[in-house]
Amino acid sequence: MIRRVAILCVALVLAGPAVVSGQDPSPLKYDAKAGTTPLRNLTVDDFFGLKDVEDPQLSPESKWVAYTVSIHDLKEDKTKSQVWMVSTSGGEAVPMTEKTASSSHPRWSPDGKYLAFLSARNEGKSQVWMLNRNGGEAQQVTETIQDVDDFEWSPAGDKVVLVLRDPSPEDIAAAKEKEIGIEKPKPKTPAPHVIDRLQFKRDEEGYLDRRRAHLYVLDMATRKMTQVTSGDYDDAEPAWSPDERFLAFASNRTEEPDLNFNSDIWVVAADNPDAGKTLLRLTSNPGADVSPAWSPDGKWVAYVSQIDVKAFDYGTRHLAVVPAAGGKEEILTQTYDRNVIKPRFSSEGQSIYFMAEDDGAQPLSQIPAGGGAVKRILSGRVNVSAFSIGKEGKLAVLLGDPTRPYEVALVENGAPRRLTATNDALLAQIRLGGVEYVHFKSKDGTELAGYLYKPPAYNSELRYPTLLRIHGGPQSQYDSEFNFQAHLFAANGYVVLTPNPRGSTGYGQKFCQAIFADWGNKDYEDVMAEVDYAIAQGVADPARLGVGGWSYGGILTDHVLIRTDRFKAAISGASEFLYIANYGHDHYQREWEYELGPPWKNRAAWEKISPFNSVEKIVTPTLVMGGDTDWNVPVNNSELLYQSLKRLGRTTQLVVYPGEPHGLNKPTHLKDRMERYLAWYGQYVKGETAAAPPPTAK
Repeated sequence: MIRRVAILCVALVLAGPAVVSGQDPSPLKYDAKAGTTPLRNLTVDDFFGLKDVEDPQLSPESKWVAYTVSIHDLKEDKTKSQVWMVSTSGGEAVPMTEKTASSSHPRWSPDGKYLAFLSARNEGKSQVWMLNRNGGEAQQVTETIQDVDDFEWSPAGDKVVLVLRDPSPEDIAAAKEKEIGIEKPKPKTPAPHVIDRLQFKRDEEGYLDRRRAHLYVLDMATRKMTQVTSGDYDDAEPAWSPDERFLAFASNRTEEPDLNFNSDIWVVAADNPDAGKTLLRLTSNPGADVSPAWSPDGKWVAYVSQIDVKAFDYGTRHLAVVPAAGGKEEILTQTYDRNVIKPRFSSEGQSIYFMAEDDGAQPLSQIPAGGGAVKRILSGRVNVSAFSIGKEGKLAVLLGDPTRPYEVALVENGAPRRLTATNDALLAQIRLGGVEYVHFKSKDGTELAGYLYKPPAYNSELRYPTLLRIHGGPQSQYDSEFNFQAHLFAANGYVVLTPNPRGSTGYGQKFCQAIFADWGNKDYEDVMAEVDYAIAQGVADPARLGVGGWSYGGILTDHVLIRTDRFKAAISGASEFLYIANYGHDHYQREWEYELGPPWKNRAAWEKISPFNSVEKIVTPTLVMGGDTDWNVPVNNSELLYQSLKRLGRTTQLVVYPGEPHGLNKPTHLKDRMERYLAWYGQYVKGETAAAPPPTAK
C-alpha cells in the first residue's frame, strides 16, 4: 500500500543545503566558482543528470571509503550503479568497477586488500565479484545457478556468508543445459503459477512459491559452499560473530510465517553440518526482531525490536540487546520512542550507533551499550541515510539535507568532513529556492511540522500557487533530505508544502498510531493545517491550490477530494479507493486484517474509511496514475477511481505505466510522470494552456 514500503509520494529523494529554518549552514556546502555562468532553475532533465550516492563502506584501516554511484540512464532506459572509492585524507574519487555492468553492495575484506561486490555480468545471475584495491580486473567469486541476494565477509576474511533463494525450476534446467552444452529454446507459453501459500504475491516479485532464502558459507580458498540454514522460512541479515564460529540472522520461524509479523534473532554455527536444523533462538518477542549486530567481545547481540504486536507498522522500533549465549532481552530506547535503524557497536564496544527517525530528520545517534541517554552525533537539521564504523572512532556517513543530494563524509571528533563532490558541477549551475521546517497546529490543537519550499525568485509581497504534496507510508516521514520533485515544482513557480501529519513516524508511537483504522480523518485535518498556515503567512494563494501524492500520498489525496473543493487540481498516484477491492489482490492481507479485521467479519470498518462511498463529492480535476504490475497498490483501484469520476462527468485522466511495479523503475516513465505532473498542475492550478505530454513514453 503504501505504507510499509514507505514511498514518500515518490519524492525521488537524492538529498542536501540552503539554510533550513534558521539552522547552521550545511556541512555539505560548497564554493561554486562565481561569475562563470548565470544560474538557472531546476528542470525535469536535471533528474537524469544528478547521481545517487549510496552505501559508504569504510576500509578496515579507515584510509578509504568505497561507495556506489547510480544514474538513471534515459538512453538505455535503466538505472545503473558503479562502485567508487575515495581516500579519507581527501582527493579525487576513482571508479572501481566498469560502467557497462551495474555493481552494488561493496564490502572490504578484513585486511583491506580486496573489495567484493555484487554484479550481474554477461547476462548472467548476480554474483559476488572481487578486485584488488590497487587495481586490476575483477574476478568472479561465486558461480551459483541463482542470484546472490546478499553477502558478508567473515572476520578473518577466509569465508563469506551468502544469502541465496532456492533455485527455480528454470534455474535448475538452465544449469543442466549449460553443463551438457545444450541450450533449449524457452517455451512460448509460460507455465501456470501453482500457489499454496497464504502470502501469495509481493510487489516486484509477483506470485510467490515455496522457494525460500537461506544462508550458505563459502570457503574462499576451496570455493566449497556449505548450506547452514534450511526449512520453509526466509532467513536474512546474516552477521558473523567476532570469533567466526557463529552467524546471527533474522527469520520468522513460526508455524505459519505468512500469518503474523514475527521475526526473531537466531544463531547458527558457521560450520553447521545439518543445514541449520540445530539453532539457538535469542529472542522471544512476538513482534519483529531484525538487524542483528555483535559486540566486539562476542558476548552481546544488538538488534531492532518492535514490541507492540497489535500496532505492527505503527509501533516504534526500539534498540535492544540480548546475551549472545541466550538470556534476557533488554530494550535500551523504551523512553526514546523513535524508530531505530541499523544498530552497530562502536569499535571498543562501549556504545552502540544507530540511525533514528526523529522530528522530520534522520540523525546518527549513539547510546551507551548498557543503556542511558541517546546522543546525536551531528548537530543541525541533516540526514544520515547510511554509516560505516572504522578504527579509532572514525565514521563514514552518507550525509544530506534539503538542498543538496547525499554525499560521503567522514566524521571525526563529532564533526563531518565531506569526501565526495559527485553532484557539485551540476548543482553549481542551479538556483534553488529556500526550504523551511515550519511548525503549525492542527484543528484539535495537535502540534505539527513539515517542510515549506519557496520558488527561487520568491518575493514576500506576492502570494504563490501552492501544492500540497502528501508522503506515502503512512508510516514514514518527510526527512531533512533533498526532495527533487518539491524543488522541481518550486522551480516552476509553486510554493510546495510537505507536512508530516499524524500517521507519520519520527514523532513517537502515539502520533503515528493516531490514524489506526481511521484514515482520512485526523491526517486530513493535519495536512490541511499546513495549507491554512501557508495562507495565513501570506505565502500561499488560496485561489490557486493543488494537491497530490503517491501510494498513501494518493490515498490521502482521495480523502482530501471527498472532503473539500478548495483545490483546483489533484494527482492521485497509486492510490486505494474501495479498500475491500484490495483484499486478496494486493500483498497486504496481514496488515488489512490487523487493522480492520477480516472483511467478511468487519465489513463496516472497511466501508467507513473507503473514499469510494463518497465519490460523488469529488469535483476537482483529477489525474489518476499507476503501474500495471503493482502488487503493493494494484492499479485496479486507480481504474475504479477513474471510472467513477469519468462516469460522473468530472474532469479526469488515467495514466497507466506498462510493466511497472509500485515504485516506477524505467527512467522514461519517471520522466513522463514528472512532465505530466507539471502539465496537469500548470493547466488547472495556474491556468496555463501548455499541452500535456503525448500518450506514449518518450
